Amino acid sequence: MIALVFWAAIALILFAYVGYPLLIGALGAGRKMVVRKGTTLPRVTILTAAHNEEKYIAATIENKLGLDYPRDRLEIFVISDASTDHTEEIVRSFECRGVRLLIQNERRGKTAALNLAAKHATGEVVVFADANSIYCPNTLKSLVRNFEDPRVGYVTGTLVYVDEEGTLIGSGSSAYMKYENKLRELETMVGSIVGVDGAIDAVRASLYQPMPEHLQPDFLLPLQVLERGYRVVYEPDAFVYEASLQECGDEVRMRVRVILRSLHTMWYMKKLFNPLRFGVFSFQLLVHKVLRYLVGLLQVIALFTNALIVWDAPVFQLTMAMQLGFYSFAVAGFALARFRRRVSLFYYSYYLCLLNGASLVALWKFLKGEQRVIWAPRTG
Repeated sequence: MIALVFWAAIALILFAYVGYPLLIGALGAGRKMVVRKGTTLPRVTILTAAHNEEKYIAATIENKLGLDYPRDRLEIFVISDASTDHTEEIVRSFECRGVRLLIQNERRGKTAALNLAAKHATGEVVVFADANSIYCPNTLKSLVRNFEDPRVGYVTGTLVYVDEEGTLIGSGSSAYMKYENKLRELETMVGSIVGVDGAIDAVRASLYQPMPEHLQPDFLLPLQVLERGYRVVYEPDAFVYEASLQECGDEVRMRVRVILRSLHTMWYMKKLFNPLRFGVFSFQLLVHKVLRYLVGLLQVIALFTNALIVWDAPVFQLTMAMQLGFYSFAVAGFALARFRRRVSLFYYSYYLCLLNGASLVALWKFLKGEQRVIWAPRTG
């Protein structure tokens, strides 16, 4: 029985990271649900929520004003979530160039900020951008061309982490995003993707609906769009660049917050797990999100059960050696991170353990009923 639990845990871990992409790739090759793209340039509203972003906000606004998109078809809102630094003053300096500042005097978080701004948006398409995000000049055109397809309701782009200091956290997050972006390409061919990037996503304005403030906006809104019968797709040519976090503690706090809010969001939208109504997407949501968030727990189960049966057969000694080797690489990666050293052999193990450890913490907090509404820029 213990051996069965061990092999089940190993199989589920492998399926979450390897089996699922292979299966989705095979399904996508059969369905080939392409997106019909056009050249129409709809009126666009860009929304950016900011709390104490004086270091980045000017560059972000300049970047959006300089996009290759007709200026008379573009409006930009920055929503200050009770900023106490010079963020609001900096944004006001751009008002003469058409940028609008909205203020939440009480700290209420990103979701509330977007709900506030959406009431004022006049664009046919609403685009969400982080306060430290830098778009390529053609990014906006690449995003909105997908809305030529009437079946498309939500589009996300390609987030690229910039790791100027060469840290293990930065390298790990960059490698992880490359994996996620490839998976989104495959999921788009099946129909809809499961996760988007809040730094670069867009929705038909007619599909935006106010969201509960404790839920993850860049997870909840695409799920609501999909529930209404529209596709959520990935546009690989819409690039956004953000500086990666450098410190382990900052990355863990950010991941715990995001995963915790995602778990609450999935509970809120649990109707999507009904395959009779939502078909293959129910399976995608179950594996890509739920199973992925359970990998940390599965790792603990695999290690513990392997230890109990390690002397029962040579194969269990081999699997124990492989597990201990994997975690030794992770520990070595953690040690090297403290000295700003990077070895590719170690940072994959290190970052996966960091991610799955954060998932374990978030799962525990979710089961306790804890919620996380506000965030601290660059520290999670």
